[in-house]
Amino acid sequence: MDFFYNAPDRVVDEVIDGLARIAPVERSVETHGVRLVLDRDRSEDHVAVLSGGGAGHEPSHAGFVGRGMLTGAIAGELFTSPSVEAVLAAIRATCGPAGCLLVIKNYTGDRLNFGLAAERAAREGYKVRSVIVADDVALPDAGQQRGLAGTVLVHKIAGHYAAEGADLDTVADHAQRVCDSLCSLALALSSCTLPGHTVDRRDPELGLGIHNEPGVRAVDPGDANTAVQLVLEPLLEAFDARFDRDTEMVVLLNNLGGCSTQEMGVLMNSLLESIPGERVARVVVPAPLMTSLDMHGFSVTLLPAEKEFIAALESPVQAIGWPGLRSPSTIQTFEPKLTDHDDREPGERDSARETLIQAVVATLVDAKDDLDALDAKVGDGDTGTTFAAGVRAVAQALDNGTVSSGDDARMAHEIGDILARDMGGSSGVLLSILCTATGAALADGESWPAALHYGVERMQHYGGAARGDRTLLDALIPAIEALADGASLAKAAEQARAGADETRSMTHANAGRSAYVREEALRDLTDPGAEAVARVWERLAEG
Repeated sequence: MDFFYNAPDRVVDEVIDGLARIAPVERSVETHGVRLVLDRDRSEDHVAVLSGGGAGHEPSHAGFVGRGMLTGAIAGELFTSPSVEAVLAAIRATCGPAGCLLVIKNYTGDRLNFGLAAERAAREGYKVRSVIVADDVALPDAGQQRGLAGTVLVHKIAGHYAAEGADLDTVADHAQRVCDSLCSLALALSSCTLPGHTVDRRDPELGLGIHNEPGVRAVDPGDANTAVQLVLEPLLEAFDARFDRDTEMVVLLNNLGGCSTQEMGVLMNSLLESIPGERVARVVVPAPLMTSLDMHGFSVTLLPAEKEFIAALESPVQAIGWPGLRSPSTIQTFEPKLTDHDDREPGERDSARETLIQAVVATLVDAKDDLDALDAKVGDGDTGTTFAAGVRAVAQALDNGTVSSGDDARMAHEIGDILARDMGGSSGVLLSILCTATGAALADGESWPAALHYGVERMQHYGGAARGDRTLLDALIPAIEALADGASLAKAAEQARAGADETRSMTHANAGRSAYVREEALRDLTDPGAEAVARVWERLAEG
């Protein structure tokens, strides 16, 4: 399957059912293709605000049903206007003495079906007014511009006045002022795909409608900033032609259905960087508001930031699809407090120990290619490179005189800090935990074997691995246990080597990168982390 649908002919009803399970709405029973979603708490004492159109634009329009926005939504089939009978049924179900307002997007099917329903409702004695939203500026010379995501702002502002108890003419007049002030434009990297139809994507276009209509021209944006500029330049030109060039605005960034949250964040940042800050009074939280199924694109809507508009947009609503308004601001930054390793005075130093550490460094640097080759058979081949990076950083700190080689606890802490900063990967963090916890135990007076044992416990607590899981612990734990039993470094090194060699017969890993590798690939292969640990102990045993 390519999409999470069941039967293509059930998509619209299942979408409505999903909404009705969580939103303060009720839906009409399935009959004769009529699909109505109504506010459960509607009152005939208030003007009813109705809107709708073809499905496929969710959350429009049903997601905006609720006190403070729409009283009801009428849904047709995908990209198909609802019937006259459906619109008329919605009027009958919601329109009381206060009357109702129809918010209609400027598409022929919607205009005709909603229009005839309004005329028939008037004949039945209902008070009905309507407004037509034509906010698309892609075709400035067209006789009928299309309705886009700006329609949602009409829903919100009209719904606000209706909820406040305004009469029908007041609600309709405010809605019309919004319609007259909106400017919207869309850009998409691909067209949408209707359920049950073959995927046939188009190339990027500017000025698309929400029914898969082609855009006004093909575009080829190289990045998000370019895409925003392609939309914003003609949009601002159209907006500034209607209003003063310093008019403040409300900005709406609409996800046409296929953009990820991350893409919307990048687009929002580009948009607010591109519009002079003093002109942006409010921003609608970026969200899918009026989508076109899975169209990979976005639209931008601009509305003058009149006080009445902002007050209406900021008023509370029960509709679950409305994301809310925010006041943009400059980015506030602060300096995080990071560990400063360079300003600390080093403690006691021990030249013999530093010589031994340098020897261990040389051992792991020399082993880099061998360890990378082992790792390449189960992962991305960087174990040797990672270990070499860590020990080189330790060697550099020794050269700089910043390692307290004569103070066991302090040296363990300092090496732990170095590995966390410079080694990278999960190995660097785990070994840093080992060193840090070991240093804490040493500071409490524990012996090296007991302190190392404690360090391993903390590694296991955070890393989740155990002996036998085919990790570096299979070499490390036996060596530490040997020391704890009073054995020499040479015996500890023997145990580390034996533990590393045992990983060759371990074909099932429970932790680390090997846990994601099939068993056949692990057979007769030494774990690279265990091999690195074994070589370290062998070098320590040499003195």
